Amino acid sequence: MGTRIRSALIFVLAIALLAWFLSRADMAAVGAAMRRARVDLLALSFVFLAVTYLSRVVRWQYLLEPLGPVPFGAAFRATIIGFAAIGLLPARVGDVLRPYLLARKQGFNAASAFATIVMERVLDLVTVLLLLALYVLVLGGRESLPARLLRPVEISAAVAAAVALGLIAGAWTLATHPEHIARLVLHSGRVLPAKLAQALSDLARTFSHGFAVTREARALTFAMAWSFPVWLGIAAHAWIICRAFSIDLPFAGAFLLQALLVIGVAMPTPGAVGGYHTMFQLGVTSFFGAPNDAAVGAAIVAHALSFIPVVLLGVVFMMQDGLSLSGLHQLVGVARQQERVIP
Repeated sequence: MGTRIRSALIFVLAIALLAWFLSRADMAAVGAAMRRARVDLLALSFVFLAVTYLSRVVRWQYLLEPLGPVPFGAAFRATIIGFAAIGLLPARVGDVLRPYLLARKQGFNAASAFATIVMERVLDLVTVLLLLALYVLVLGGRESLPARLLRPVEISAAVAAAVALGLIAGAWTLATHPEHIARLVLHSGRVLPAKLAQALSDLARTFSHGFAVTREARALTFAMAWSFPVWLGIAAHAWIICRAFSIDLPFAGAFLLQALLVIGVAMPTPGAVGGYHTMFQLGVTSFFGAPNDAAVGAAIVAHALSFIPVVLLGVVFMMQDGLSLSGLHQLVGVARQQERVIP
């Protein structure tokens, strides 16, 4: 698909989601709710966001450990620039840019570094599902959720769990049997052109090195452990925002809300605009009975606090490194060519 067509579709998606998000809102009431929000709690929510980013960096260091030692500062700068790019550019290009920038500075293979981001996403999914299961099965979520919505939540969690297990199995297979996978791909030369089959075989072998953490119990254990501060911090951020807007959301209920937000931020709009807002609003109104206008105001503020600070800090780091938006676009193109794993 052409770049212009893709950009146009993403723009239309963002507008449609925002239109739906605001369609039933009384903007005067939304403004009043935002003015009444407790500033002290909003400031506290920012502290938990900072915890999530610091925890992400430490976790990434463990995932990168099999490739070589990475200083915290280098991983932190690449992480902030990557998330700033997610906030500024469509299609989550920051997930491509972040490992490429680090690989370029640390001398890693770009495809292997990108594989650690895939592994990071697998750990994210597993952690979010574990916290969701804890809420539904242990902390009273089954009793507090509306009966009509309980079954869809259970089915969605089961499907996502199956996908997560499949991804973990795939990562382990790539990490433990890279040569077998490479030969299997190479044999596809019977169907594909020989040069393409060889290129895919080389890519499979290189990409597998990024999953090497699955062979190292210590690094994988620490990476999984650091996933919980990441997502408990995100849950605490959402919960405190709701408290600031007088929305009655139990802390464990934020585990369900953040599972919905994962879907929202996966939408390819810049900064998850529209997707994040819609899922936040749906979560607190459908599952926890929040007034719609308060939900809209809370979603707007939660999104702003989640993206604006990291974008501003990322822009500072980009300016220090001599990068611009056009430069980011060019780097993403180079990264995609080198990794050959992003469509």
